[in-house]
Amino acid sequence: MADVTDPRPGIADRLSRMIRLPTVSAELEERGTAPFEEFVALLAELYPLVHEHLDLERHTDFGLLFHWSGREAQGGTDGAVEGPVVLMAHYDVVPVDESDDWTYPPFDGVIADGVVYGRGALDDKGPLIVVLEAVENLLADGFVPARDVYLSFGGNEETYGRAAEEIARVLRERGIVPWLVVDEGGAVVDAPLPFVPGRAAMIGVGEKGVMTLTLSARGSGGHASAPPSLTAVRRVARAVDRLGPGTFRPRPSKAVGRMLTRLGSHTPGPAGQLLRLLGAAPLLTGRLFAALGGEAAALVRTTVAPTMQSGGTAANVLPSQASATVNLRIALGETTQQTVLRVRRRIRDPLVTVRVEEASEPSPESATDNAQFALLADALAVSHPGVPAVPYVMMAATDSRHLHRFAPAVYRFAPLDMSNAQRASIHGVDESVEIVALERGERFHRALLERLG
Repeated sequence: MADVTDPRPGIADRLSRMIRLPTVSAELEERGTAPFEEFVALLAELYPLVHEHLDLERHTDFGLLFHWSGREAQGGTDGAVEGPVVLMAHYDVVPVDESDDWTYPPFDGVIADGVVYGRGALDDKGPLIVVLEAVENLLADGFVPARDVYLSFGGNEETYGRAAEEIARVLRERGIVPWLVVDEGGAVVDAPLPFVPGRAAMIGVGEKGVMTLTLSARGSGGHASAPPSLTAVRRVARAVDRLGPGTFRPRPSKAVGRMLTRLGSHTPGPAGQLLRLLGAAPLLTGRLFAALGGEAAALVRTTVAPTMQSGGTAANVLPSQASATVNLRIALGETTQQTVLRVRRRIRDPLVTVRVEEASEPSPESATDNAQFALLADALAVSHPGVPAVPYVMMAATDSRHLHRFAPAVYRFAPLDMSNAQRASIHGVDESVEIVALERGERFHRALLERLG
């Protein structure tokens, strides 16, 4: 499908202005809501056609839901198509550690050497802007999508996504079942596995569940000069130590097998044969990936990560209580209930209390042999020619987890090129995105919306 109008220039400048607003959802008490309201006002300034032609609803203080009526709703004659498309992103960002050494200040939105720098460039203002750019450009051409389209933008994804949860509740209450949902997640990456050359568009067809646990224990306080053999701190420390990498057995999902098979078909020589073999042998894959550790192991099993611990009031006083916070990412096919039971069995200490602070179940797996995944691949062929669409399991949590219970096709993919260093900069230092990657991302979403028949 040929373009009628070239995309607007200046996408980097618009992203820079977004980055300059410190929409840090974890620092609401310190910063207040002003940056978030300024961001909403900035969207109205930068995308006038979106705000003229799409209906905007606010859900909670931080949820933005734009509705773009498709041809059928506008009285077109192309025939009915069931279910809208929901394109998701979030505009809040994580905090910055002031002791980190950034090349450019994280909230200055510096543009240098074809790159936009700043917190949120990749997570998730970059993926958000390419959606809005595509819609604004299509509206300038007078385009009307074949299906209804919703743009769902949350302002607190980094703090559990209550805005997206409310938007999902409203859609379900209205009987709106999305035909396709696309949220952040995968990207276009180089060497998706250590021995796999070339580029691949990694599309999350499922995401792991999330659970936060608090382990706590009480003990006798007193002077540190005469400690008992097992203090509250040692009891909690022992419990944490028992939750090692092998706490959960490998359990490769079907998505991992599909990922290996797809990568194998695009990898020449013995490496391709090995990938295809692993794709057909889940038990072998589970053992091998678990032995590799790191990201490979996280693909095939539930992970356990102690993240915080506390206890005590002075260096020479035995604390009467101690606690530790543990973050788990639950593998597809397991449940939160099974996870808690497994943790308690591994700890083997009735005097350690295990409390669930927050939990969400792993998602179902979305198909790769359907029209929705084919649409993503077709759009990729326009924006990133020659790059295969490869399914995988998303290990972090996204706002789309609030929709995957009733939407049959949910995919986690930000159509941006990301190097390994850029991927590592997400939630880290020197987060950045190339301008050419933003332009290709806009082209992906434009192609996707043009092909919604």
